Amino acid sequence: MRKLLLGTTALAAAATLSANAALADVSISGTTEWHYINFGSQDATLDGDKFSQDSEIKFKFTNKTDSGLTIGYTVEMESDAGAGGIDESSISISGGFGSIMLGQNDGVATSYAIEAEDATAEESAGSMASATIKTDTDISLDETDNNKIAYTLPAMGGFKAGISFEDSGAGSAAANKADITAVGASFTTEAAGSTLTIGAATVTKENSAGTDSDAQNIGVKIASGAATFYAAQSINESSDEDITAQGFGAKYNLGNGLTLAGFTMTAEDDLDAGEEYTANSVEASYSIASGLTAVLNVTNYDYKAGTNNDNAEAADDGTITKLVIKASF
Repeated sequence: MRKLLLGTTALAAAATLSANAALADVSISGTTEWHYINFGSQDATLDGDKFSQDSEIKFKFTNKTDSGLTIGYTVEMESDAGAGGIDESSISISGGFGSIMLGQNDGVATSYAIEAEDATAEESAGSMASATIKTDTDISLDETDNNKIAYTLPAMGGFKAGISFEDSGAGSAAANKADITAVGASFTTEAAGSTLTIGAATVTKENSAGTDSDAQNIGVKIASGAATFYAAQSINESSDEDITAQGFGAKYNLGNGLTLAGFTMTAEDDLDAGEEYTANSVEASYSIASGLTAVLNVTNYDYKAGTNNDNAEAADDGTITKLVIKASF
C-alpha cells in the first residue's frame, strides 16, 4: 500500500516555538473495494446477486521522543454510507520493552492466528441465519474493536507473542457483558530454502451471565518460492457448542501479476450430532496496475443441520461467486 507522508504545517509552526516540541510523521492511506456477488442458495431469501462496496481511510501519527520511545496514534474510518464512521482508534507506546496498545482495536489473537483461508484474497461463506457452526478456520471471540489494552513482546529472533484484555465494565448479568482475554504467539524460521511460520492463539470470553466460551487456533504457513501453503485447526467451546474446524490452503504466483489460490475446510459440532459445514474455494487474482487489483473467487459450500437442531437450523448448499475490484492509495 502506497502511503502519503505529510508533515503538518501547524505542528511545524509549534516546533519553532519550543526546543522540546516534536514534529510528528503523518501517514494517510486508503483502500476501496467494489464487489459483485452472486449467491446461489437453497434459501430464497439469500439466493440472487448484488453489488456492494467496502472502503476505509487510515490516519497514522508517529512521534519519536528524546528518550527513544515511539508514540503512535491510529484511526481508521469506514467511509461508506451507513458503515458507522470510526472503525478503530488507538494509541501505541513502543520501545525496547515491546509495545503497548490502548484503545479501540483488534485483540492480539487475530495477529497470530493462521487460517487456511489466508491463501485467498477474498473469502465467502454460506449465510445460514440460525446456525452456530464455524465457516472458517480462523480464531473467533476476539474480533471486536472494543476498547482494550494489549502488550506485545519485542521480537526475539523469529519469536513473537502478545496478550490483550477487554474489560466489559460494570453491569448486570442480564446485560450479558463479557471480559475477553487473548494470547497469541508465532515463530518463523528458514528451513531447506523455505520460510516456515507456526502460529497459535487462544481466547477466553467470560460472560456476566455465566455462559463462558473459549476458542483456540493453531496453524502453519510454508512459503517456498512462488508457492505458499497453509494448514490450520480451530476450536470453539461453550455451554452447548464444541466445534472443530480444519482446513488446507495454497496459492501460487504465476508471475506477470497473476496469482491462483484455493482452500478446503470442514467444521463439525460434536454436541450437535451430524451438524457439519464444508467449503471449497478457488480464486484468481490479477494485478492490473500498481494499487489496482481484480479478484475472482468461487466458493462451493454445504451445510448439514444435524439431529439436535438447537436453533431450528435449515440445511443449505450452494455456490458463491464474487468479483472484486480493489484500489489502494
